[in-house]
Formats: sequence, structure tokens, C-alpha cells
Amino acid sequence: MRPVSSLSLSPSVKVKLVSAGFRFTSDLRSLKPLQLSKEASLSQQEALEVLQAVRRVGGGDEGGGGGASASLTALELLQKEEEELRSIVTFSSQLDAALGGGLPVGKTTEICGAPGVGKTQLCLQLAVDVQVPPCFGGVGGQVVYIDTEGSFLLQRVVDIATAGVRHCSLLAEDDEQRVAMETFTVETILSNMFLVRCHDYVELLAELYLLPDFLSAHPRVRLLVIDSVAFVFRRLFDDLSQRTRLLNDLAQQLIAMATSHEIAVVITNQMTTRLRGGQPQLVPALGESWGHAPTIRLLLHWAGARRMAAIFKSPGHMDSTIQYQITSDGFRDADQSEQLQSKRPRRHTNQSAASQRDTSC
Repeated sequence: MRPVSSLSLSPSVKVKLVSAGFRFTSDLRSLKPLQLSKEASLSQQEALEVLQAVRRVGGGDEGGGGGASASLTALELLQKEEEELRSIVTFSSQLDAALGGGLPVGKTTEICGAPGVGKTQLCLQLAVDVQVPPCFGGVGGQVVYIDTEGSFLLQRVVDIATAGVRHCSLLAEDDEQRVAMETFTVETILSNMFLVRCHDYVELLAELYLLPDFLSAHPRVRLLVIDSVAFVFRRLFDDLSQRTRLLNDLAQQLIAMATSHEIAVVITNQMTTRLRGGQPQLVPALGESWGHAPTIRLLLHWAGARRMAAIFKSPGHMDSTIQYQITSDGFRDADQSEQLQSKRPRRHTNQSAASQRDTSC
């Protein structure tokens, strides 16, 4: 058993815990944040931080943890990923190709971009695409969608789902695929979306604390969307060191859930202006330390009237940029004629291709 005094918590919080009779981490495991808040006279945020600290050290506390079962060789890990972990298609063949098949299950992906560029549209598309049956190359899963901005539009989801069902029905060639289409309908797609509305960072942290139990009870969930993290963490925060600590804890939770529950975690982030070399430049919000949290970072940006998606952080993919469009059916490849036109040399311009890339963000 591990004493509460050994946890990485403030002295005042430790005193409150011990005074309330909580001496060991095992005393705290079964408690919910609100219950701990009342019993130990803690704020809800302090209660969340305590339970998160307990969960972080939880693996080996009781001495019966799975030491041997947790050990895998690199070959076994590769075989596990090849056999069990698949990708969620985006319905943009070019972006899927750049990502090696789509957004990987078991990893965290951040989608950055300015307002109106299509971050939420891609999230809604993925919430539908994760449910594509395996016989069509999908993962046949469910999705937990955490909305912090109020941008989840049901009618838009219905439009994207309708287009997805129509697309797969046109591809159905054998009996397995035709049978799968009987249960891949707009109604079943909507019923497999678990929507959560969070209004501030405390609600978001509380939801993420409870989420592992929900995922255990719903093993078909293969996607977690948080749209967006930046919205709740950029407001009402005077203590930036506290924000950084909470964001680091949140990042570790998301990484742990992605790997232990074999889900794809997709987070959206906003953009902010930062001075570099005396010049203002748009960069992803929440600071550089947060930038190390996601496995993959996608930047959606404008290049003139064109929408572009750039992979600018990924350990397994080359940096690349593709063009896409938002249609009534959802997130799609850009029109081929438009792409050909964009590749032709332009006349009467002094701006180089490199400078166009620099200013498009």
C-alpha cells in the first residue's frame, strides 16, 4: 500500500486527506470526485487532482499488478498493432494515403486550425467513419464525442451519415457487405454516438476521470473526440503554471486511454499569435509543452481560397500537405480540376511558393 503523503500533491491537500481519515491510496480508489470533495472538504478541482494522482500510481500499489503480462518484445508489439489496431478513414483518399490508411487507433491526433477551416467538420466525419463495417475496410466501432464549444450540429451529422451510408451501399459487392449494410444505417450511426457537453475545464476533467469505466463497459468504442481542449483551457486561467500541470495530466490520461482501450483520440486545438523573430506568426495554442502530447498533429489552414491539411508532426509519416474540401457530404478530396488549376504556374505574381507556405498558416 502506498501512503497518501507520498503523492505529488500540495501539503494543504495532504493534510485535509489525512485529517479526513484517508491514509493510503487504496482508501481513495472507489471514490468519485464529488464524494471525495465533500468528505475531505476539498474543492472539486482538488478532488480531481487527488484521484488523478492515485490513478497515475495505481498500477503497482497492491503488489498484484501484471508485471509479466505487461512485458512485450518489440516484435510482439508490432504484431499486436498489425493484427488489432487499424485506422479510421477520413473519406479523403489523399489524407488517408498521407497518414498510411487514416487516423491510427491507439494513438492521439491533434487537429489545429483557425475558425471556419473545417476542424469540427473533420471530427464529425470521423465520428461517422469509425462506424464503417470491417468488410468495407472500417473498424465498426462507436464514438464518444465531447463537445466543449457547442459546435456539434445534429443535422450536419445526419447529412454526413446519409452520405456515408450511400457511399458504402454503392460499394457493396458480396453477401457479407450486403448483410453489413442492413445494420449500417443513419439510425444506427446516431445510436452509436455518445455525446457529452462540457462547459468548463472542471467538467472536462471530471468526464475524463470517469471515462475509463465507461470505455470498459462499452468495448466497441474506438474513437474519442474532444472538440476542443483549447476552448476550456484558454478561459479564466490566471495561473499558467497550474494550467500547464493540468494539461500535462490530461495528456497522460489521453495517451493511457488510447493504448489501454485501443481507441483513437482526436483533439482539436485553436491557433494563437506568437512573435518569432520580431514577426507575428499563427501557431497552435496551449504552449510548446502541450505540443509534445499528441502523437500526430494536423494543421488545417487556408492557402488563398484553398483548404489545406498539413501533417507537421508524426513519428511514422513524412511531413506532407494535401488539399481538401468541405462539401454537403462531408470532408472530401478537393475537386481534381481545382487541384490541377492550383498546380499551374501563376502569372503576374512576385510571391514565391515558399512565401505562400509561410503565410498560409
